[in-house]
Amino acid sequence: MREYSKIITLTQNGRGVYGLDTSIGCKSGLLENPKGCYSECYAARYAKKYGYDFSKTILRKFESDRHKQSIKNKIRKINSPFFRIGVSGDPSENWVHTFNVINDVYTDIQFNLFKERKKDVVIITKHWNELTDKQLLNLKKYNICINTSVSALDSESDIGYRLNQYKRLKPYCKSVLRIVSCDFNKNNRIGNELNGIQKELFDNENVIDTIFRCYKKHEYVTTGVINIEEVKFLGKKCNVSKHNKAVHFGRCEKCPDMCGLKG
Repeated sequence: MREYSKIITLTQNGRGVYGLDTSIGCKSGLLENPKGCYSECYAARYAKKYGYDFSKTILRKFESDRHKQSIKNKIRKINSPFFRIGVSGDPSENWVHTFNVINDVYTDIQFNLFKERKKDVVIITKHWNELTDKQLLNLKKYNICINTSVSALDSESDIGYRLNQYKRLKPYCKSVLRIVSCDFNKNNRIGNELNGIQKELFDNENVIDTIFRCYKKHEYVTTGVINIEEVKFLGKKCNVSKHNKAVHFGRCEKCPDMCGLKG
C-alpha cells in the first residue's frame, strides 16, 4: 500500500474547512477497529479507496524555512477565523510534534496573525495519548480550542476517559465536547440504552453535535440500533443518522458552532 507524504500542507475540504494536519493516518484508531472508529471512519475509508495505509501514523513536517513561511502566508489569507488540526489524523498520536508545529506557525506572526486577525487553532482529538501537565500549561500561550471527540457508541471506559480529558482542559483553553451523535432507535433495547447515554453527554456544557454518517449495511443499521435517512451532502447522496433535525449539515461558513468557537 502507498504511504502518505511526510510534507505538511494546508488544505481546504469540501465543506470549506482548512486543515493543517500534524499527522496523517491513525495507528491507534485502527488498532481498536480495522475499519476505524465506529466501523465508519470516512478518512480510513477514503484512504482504502485510494490505496493508502491508514494504519500507520505519518508525522508531517515542514520541508524548509521557506516552506514554513509559505504556510504562514497561506494562513494569513484564508477566509476563515480558524484552521483545524486533526482532520485525517489524530494529533494526540504525538503531542510533542503537534505543539512543535503549532509553535513554528505562531513564531514571528503571533500578534499580527493570531491576535489582530483572530486566527484560532481547533484541535480535534480522541486523546489516544494524554497531555502532560507541562503541555497543559503551554496551551495558555496560544489561541487553541480543543474538541474532545466522544460518542455514545464508545465503550464506557473510553467515554469516562474522554470526559475527564475534556474537563481537565477547561482551565487551560477553550474545551469543547464534540459529540458524534445518532438517531437511536428507542424501540431497540441497545438503541434505547445508547440514547440514554447520549442524552447524558449532551447535558455537558460547551458541546457541539457531529452527525454520524454511515452506509446502509452498517451493523448498527442492520441490527436496528440506529435509524438512518438519505440526504444530499455537498451535492452527493449519503446516509446519516440525525438525532436533531435542526443540526447544521453543510458548508462550514454557515455553521452556527464553528467547531465550538462561537459557544
